[in-house]
Amino acid sequence: MKNVTFYDIEGLFSFENNVFGDDRGYFFESYNKRLFDEYAGQNVEFVQDNISKSSKGVLRGLHFQAPPFAQAKLVRVIKGRALDVAVDIRKDSPTYGQHIAIELTEDNFLNFFVPRGFAHGFVALENNTVFSYKCDNFYNSESEDGILWNDESLSIQWGVNAPIISAKDQVAKKFSLFTSPF
Repeated sequence: MKNVTFYDIEGLFSFENNVFGDDRGYFFESYNKRLFDEYAGQNVEFVQDNISKSSKGVLRGLHFQAPPFAQAKLVRVIKGRALDVAVDIRKDSPTYGQHIAIELTEDNFLNFFVPRGFAHGFVALENNTVFSYKCDNFYNSESEDGILWNDESLSIQWGVNAPIISAKDQVAKKFSLFTSPF
């Protein structure tokens, strides 16, 4: 892990992998629990890995799972390019309703940690973008929830015109009508 960046919203951080390359290709350690926990300042036990593949313009989010099934995520792009967004939905946080957006690509080798208490989403900026999520809790459909991706009060600049949105994400709650479980 190198070039660790801590953001203005407590708990969010990103880091690059140490990549060793030559004319044959490259090698990198994609995850090291000891180093990760040191930067996270906590013991995070990832229990589930997810992979999604998206066409250019597909927007997924803003999703979260309510307690007791809340999830922290460590995300990165394996192939392609995506804009990743984390929105603070912790009621007592001084940054409640604020977000961080970060570009993840197959070439920048960035990883982004999104702790529990955040809504999360991303938009694919290239065709065949492969997105990886490490989660610290198992998926539970009954605790899944979301916030409207284009809610004006959040002012998220997704950087795409006419994104491709699932039916579920099109009818997510407006932030002004949202009551956070965190």
